[in-house]
Amino acid sequence: MGKPTGFLEYQRRSAPSREPLTRIQDFDEFHEPLSKEERMRQGARCMNCGVPFCQSGMLLHGMAAGCPLHNLIPEWNDEVYHGNARHALSRLLKTNNFPEFTGRVCPAPCEAACLCGLGDAPVSIRDNELAIIESGYAGGWMQPHPPAVRTEKRVAVVGSGPSGLACADMLNKRGHRVTVFEKNDRPGGLLMYGIPNMKLDKRVVERRVKLMEEEGVEFRVNIQVGPDISPEELRREFDAVVLCCGAEHPRDIQAEGREGAGGVLFAVDFLRQTTKSLLDSGLKDGNFVSAKGLDVVVVGGGDTGNDCVGTAIRQGCKSVTQLEMMPCPPVSRTADNPWPEFPRVCKTDYGQEEAIARFGQDPRRYCTTVNRILTGEDGRITAVETVQVKLDEARRTQPVPGSEEILPCGLLLIAAGFLGCDEETAAAFGVELSPRRTVKTEAGKYASSIPGIFTAGDMHRGQSLVVWAILEGRECAKEVDAFLDGYSNL
Repeated sequence: MGKPTGFLEYQRRSAPSREPLTRIQDFDEFHEPLSKEERMRQGARCMNCGVPFCQSGMLLHGMAAGCPLHNLIPEWNDEVYHGNARHALSRLLKTNNFPEFTGRVCPAPCEAACLCGLGDAPVSIRDNELAIIESGYAGGWMQPHPPAVRTEKRVAVVGSGPSGLACADMLNKRGHRVTVFEKNDRPGGLLMYGIPNMKLDKRVVERRVKLMEEEGVEFRVNIQVGPDISPEELRREFDAVVLCCGAEHPRDIQAEGREGAGGVLFAVDFLRQTTKSLLDSGLKDGNFVSAKGLDVVVVGGGDTGNDCVGTAIRQGCKSVTQLEMMPCPPVSRTADNPWPEFPRVCKTDYGQEEAIARFGQDPRRYCTTVNRILTGEDGRITAVETVQVKLDEARRTQPVPGSEEILPCGLLLIAAGFLGCDEETAAAFGVELSPRRTVKTEAGKYASSIPGIFTAGDMHRGQSLVVWAILEGRECAKEVDAFLDGYSNL
């Protein structure tokens, strides 16, 4: 372990952030690294518990307790404390293909299961993870290592999000020839266009893609299965096909006036347009819907809704309101949510922090949804009528009579989650779907109903976290490898 008394001597310190009113002036990442000495002290806080729940990845009441990837957290925290950065990197990369992604965007179920968090603050595991991988890049240790022997088996991975990248990375390391097909103009999928730049700088994604290319993975962009290449062509040219196309069917809202109203966007479209314009021209080309000068209403209280809040503020919105149908979570764990379960508590994320700093109040309104959309003569949205809701005995939301309120709104962003994968892609390959609109497989397996066609990530498990997508890609790669060679040593 680290220092035996470290958890008693040192307080938790997270990576500092730029002040909200400063960081909203740009789309740059806003977290700043700790010094090497302070990072060593944070590593010293790790207790190396007899049963390290931080790396367990157990499912408790449907939620992960600890890291799904089973990262060797006590081991690399010990190396951080002793200043062995290169050893820490080797332990980290054993279980996680892309710690530079999870170290930035993962909600850190590992920290929620940290024993230090029972009586004090948990170890800053995610920050330590990010520091390790960034030290690896800075030190020149992240060099390409193409496989010494090739099998000459060919695999097509459709989709270059975290699951597709992880699957491709593992299969390439095994020696198979891997080609990744991406419908957008840049690889990365969700990582590139679904997560704003201030949370995940796209140079980080490009850096990893470049490393994978140098190791032998081929990326083909601007290619959509169907219009540009048929499933039949892929099956003829490749020995196996892995579908990692994500959960791209957004959940809509049921509100009067929704049909045909201008100025109403799904969050994924809003975020993708902004990021693409930022990368193409620094937002100078105007090829995105801007919130500048508009009253913005965001439907959805999750991470994507928060990303919309932060993006709208950076674009110069007049105001922003975030609607959440569920009640406000408690500020601390309740009796029915014990450690090491992931805490169902209220947290104020970066977007809400920025709204409070910019407008003087929390943008969130709980137990509230859009009841009606009001438009002007030109068909564009001018306001929304909201209504409060409550849960009935069957836990279905019911409107509260008399609670209607009119909010000015020039841009309505729907961040209400996703309902499964793009059914056209699934139909093109002829794979069977589950009732949840995900590609159907046997429990714990990744092979579809069509021999040689596999699936992973959100297309397989439904909308989830980046860390789960990476795990899915890794596990799917084992199954594909065994299909190709009769066994797998991945």
